[in-house]
This record gives sequence, C-alpha cells and structure tokens, in this order.
Amino acid sequence: MRRRDVNDADRVLTVLTPGDGKVELIAKGVRKTTSRKAGHLELFAHAALLVAQGRTWDIITEAQTVESFRHLRENLDAIAAASYVCELVDSFAESDDEVRPLWDLALFALRTLDESAERDQAPANLLAWFDLQLLSLTGFQPQLFRCLDCEKTLEPTTNFLALHEGGVLCAQCAARRTDVEALDVDTLKLLRFFQSQPWAAVAPVTVRAAILRRVESVINRYLIVILERQVRSTLFLRRLAAISHPAEA
Repeated sequence: MRRRDVNDADRVLTVLTPGDGKVELIAKGVRKTTSRKAGHLELFAHAALLVAQGRTWDIITEAQTVESFRHLRENLDAIAAASYVCELVDSFAESDDEVRPLWDLALFALRTLDESAERDQAPANLLAWFDLQLLSLTGFQPQLFRCLDCEKTLEPTTNFLALHEGGVLCAQCAARRTDVEALDVDTLKLLRFFQSQPWAAVAPVTVRAAILRRVESVINRYLIVILERQVRSTLFLRRLAAISHPAEA
C-alpha cells in the first residue's frame, strides 16, 4: 500500500495481509537493478511473500506476483483511484489484527479498477461505494436510515446532516440545532443505496454528476472528521477530474 526508501538499496513496504492486518516489511536490495524481487513488490500489487523474522522489520526473502493489475497501472485515473483505496485502507487497518473483510474489499476494488481500465471505462460509482463499505466494516458506518435523536425512520424529505455525530437528523429534531446542514432527498437516497447494496447492484446505475458530487462531498467531509485530516489522494483525484471534465469541475 505504501513504501519508503531506506539505506542505499532497501525499501520498507507497508503491506496489508488478511491474517495479520497491516505490517511493515523490509525488502533488502530491492532498489538494485539486479534485484529479482523488485517487479513483484510494486505498489497496488497482490503478491505472495515469504518473510523471515528480523530485528527491526521482518524481511521479505521471496516474492511472487499473484495479480499485477497491469491495466490499472497504464491508466492515470485508475492509478489515482487505487492510490485513494490504498491510502484509506492504510488509514483504517490495524496491525496484528485479522482483517479479512477489509482485505477482500480492497482486493475487490483493485480488481474492479483493473478490469475497468482494460475496457477504458471508469467505474463512476466505485469510490463512493467503497468508502461506505469500508466505513461499515471498520465500525464508522453513518446512520442514514433513522434519526440520530428520536430514532424514527427518516422521511423522504429534507433532513439534516450531523457530520460530527455520524448521521442524519429529522427536520423536527434538527430544528433545535444550529450545527447541522440540510441534506436533500436525492443525496440521502444515493448514500443509503451505496451503503446498503452490493457492487453488482450499484455498478450499472447511472447517477447525475451533481448528485454524485454531493454524495462524495458528504463522505469526504465525514472522513476528515474521523481521520482528523484530509485524505491526500482526494486532491489528486480532483485535479484529474478538473482536467478530464472541466465543465463539471
């Protein structure tokens, strides 16, 4: 998911594993042109690793590519999306913890990006759907179906977003508050849909650009509240969107 250079020829890799969560491993000599491991230890790669216990970092002794996601690497939009996926997983994953559902979600997102890049067809809804699935898996699922205060089912009308509380208030409960913002029916409906439905149901749905941008704004600001920082890859994605679709930026 992430890497940094150390010493003259080594590299420390932040790796997601299904059984041990997020781990940091060192690849000795991987920056040398003669290294046989280098091609198997690229960013976003799905690889099988043989690891030996080390003093500071465990050492990668063997590496074999399982899935290279070659098409993803040839598409700038897909690279930006993969960077976003990996940054978020890195932010939420814990060390020494079994994270199989999170591993499965990350791998699914990378496969979807790779398949879409091969067809040169960007999956418009993927990142918003991925965000809400990740939030659900990590215990930060926003409450989108019932009022946070009175717990009544939210009606299909203008409701109110309480980002710092992780959910939505009905109009009656929100009337007593000054720290909430209006949330229109279409945006709430799409947030609910992305949160509750599998990708097979979400993928074919065409969403108006303006509504999708509102959904992405809500999610991005909620992530900032949780992480207490901006997701860096979001800025890269926005710059690419402005270049590709200047009229919509």
